[in-house]
Amino acid sequence: MHPTAHPTRYELHPQLADDTAPVIDLKLCEVRLMDDANHPWLVLVPKVPGATEIIDLGPEQRALLTQEIDAAARALKALFKPHKLNVAALGNLVPQLHVHVIARYTDDIAWPRPVWGAANARPYPPEDLVERVGALRAALG
Repeated sequence: MHPTAHPTRYELHPQLADDTAPVIDLKLCEVRLMDDANHPWLVLVPKVPGATEIIDLGPEQRALLTQEIDAAARALKALFKPHKLNVAALGNLVPQLHVHVIARYTDDIAWPRPVWGAANARPYPPEDLVERVGALRAALG
């Protein structure tokens, strides 16, 4: 595909697929859990072909994205009681539009810095991943 061409159907970027586990599909976003046990960390990926920026979404889609970020943040807050919630849409390494919602603690491995590059990701043991995905799915469903 030409670098400036926009895809005609939604596909999850391979890096996001490698780094995350599926949690639930909401109306706009695919919600995924970052496979890093250092932080309770959700990634919301709008199922909009070619979207790389929030401004690529229409007004209704932007409103829905805000509602789904709110739901993700509330689920993390209810389940994990963080000191702070970080919400970010960077896309410097993965161009596909995605929003990080991260539960943070004043004693976490990266505090008070951003989580990126602070420590190596610590993959969940399989049974912990299944349990965490189940809890998040219930909280978001």
